[in-house]
Amino acid sequence: MQLAKNSNGFIEFDIAMANRHGLIAGATGTGKSVTLKVLAEAFSSAGSAVFLSDVKGDLSGFAKAGSTSKKLEERLLKLDIHMPQFQSFPTIFWDLYAKDGHPVRTTVSQMGPLILSRILGLNDTQSQILSIIFQIADDEGLLLLDTKDLKALLGFVGEHAKELRTKYGNFSSASLGAITRAIVVLEGEGGEGFFGEPALEVDDLLQKVDGKGSINVLNAAKLINSPRLYSSFLLWLLSELFESLPEVGDVKVPKLVFFFDEAHLLFESAPKVLLEKIEQLVRLIRSKGVGVFFVTQSVQDIPDDVLAQLSNKIIHSLHAFTPKEQKNIKALASAFMQDGSLDLAKELQSLGVGEAVISTLDSHAKPTHAARAFIMPPQSSFAPLSADEMQNVIRQSPHFGFYEQQIDRESAYEMLTKQAFEPQTHMPKKEEAPKEQPSEFGKIFGAFASSAARAIGSKIGREIVRGIMGAIVGSSKRRR
Repeated sequence: MQLAKNSNGFIEFDIAMANRHGLIAGATGTGKSVTLKVLAEAFSSAGSAVFLSDVKGDLSGFAKAGSTSKKLEERLLKLDIHMPQFQSFPTIFWDLYAKDGHPVRTTVSQMGPLILSRILGLNDTQSQILSIIFQIADDEGLLLLDTKDLKALLGFVGEHAKELRTKYGNFSSASLGAITRAIVVLEGEGGEGFFGEPALEVDDLLQKVDGKGSINVLNAAKLINSPRLYSSFLLWLLSELFESLPEVGDVKVPKLVFFFDEAHLLFESAPKVLLEKIEQLVRLIRSKGVGVFFVTQSVQDIPDDVLAQLSNKIIHSLHAFTPKEQKNIKALASAFMQDGSLDLAKELQSLGVGEAVISTLDSHAKPTHAARAFIMPPQSSFAPLSADEMQNVIRQSPHFGFYEQQIDRESAYEMLTKQAFEPQTHMPKKEEAPKEQPSEFGKIFGAFASSAARAIGSKIGREIVRGIMGAIVGSSKRRR
């Protein structure tokens, strides 16, 4: 694809190298969004699905063909290129708050304790307790669908801490209470709508229309105000893609390209164990035919172990107001393949809007020399869709009607509430020797496990396997 142009000609990007990952960086207003649009359109045209976040509310225009303008004509004349072939792209809108897109959900069981701890802002001790809670649920075949299920199990574990202590260790009532309060806060912020059914199926992100890959746009204008939920959701989705997709190695066309916008939110205050998991996930997911592009204002937002894996670099103008920032830009410049024709440290601070310093991988997976160039114009609309246009696209989506109807099956909350109030129906006669009866704990867990087994359609005792980020492996392979 033709990514950009300068006086020496076009700068090409080999789509087959997209699964070697990439970086789009630059200060606010320097052109990162246009670069993202141009790449997403190229991937879609090649047949790759795309997932990206619309943080500012200005990316819905993928679903509408672009049009000319005086500013665009001036840019084309300057670059000496033809008017782009304006066209729309198959676009699917998603929204955790179910307003401007299909609702996006997963179950508590599917997400796992590591990412959920991040969402809830738990400390190390509380995170360990939450991991034990999940272990209890997994051991007993308990399916936790939503936040009320998790709160019910937390309460049950608190009441039966003595009986559970031998197998799982001590449970601090203070930690259990802190976790419960964090869940209540999340619910108050609207986060409880993310947990439930029907859960998102990965295959629904991989749709094609007339050979074009679907561009999945997450409405994040409101979600970005809850940065932990935003970044944790994207991390969960990335891990779900890794656990669900088969190994394919290097492919000519990626199955999906994932743009992680506002990437600094993923790494801010992340514990070491989570950072190690993220680095491992990024390293391994390329074998599933998935490319990941991190989009950020500052390259220093990305840890070195992750940055080292981002082979395709598109850097817009960077600001350096302090000696430390100047040092960081010099370090970034030294990471590019150079031919000596550019002083990259200076170039990175003098780029105009829409310009970038670019280095990608060629067809032999070798980095190209850094070049300064203008990004090509997109083919879809610069302007976002109107509210009516967006709703029309949503109603025409192949997923419309499925995710909009929330399901609330009998699960932990219902089972524990039912058992707590169910009267004892049989008492042994006086002359009979009383038979050994299971404890209240045993009776409830027995009934609960049976219900869970029916819910997941398998026998009791089925082993639950969790992947890199703690999500249940294969959990997205469901049928409507």
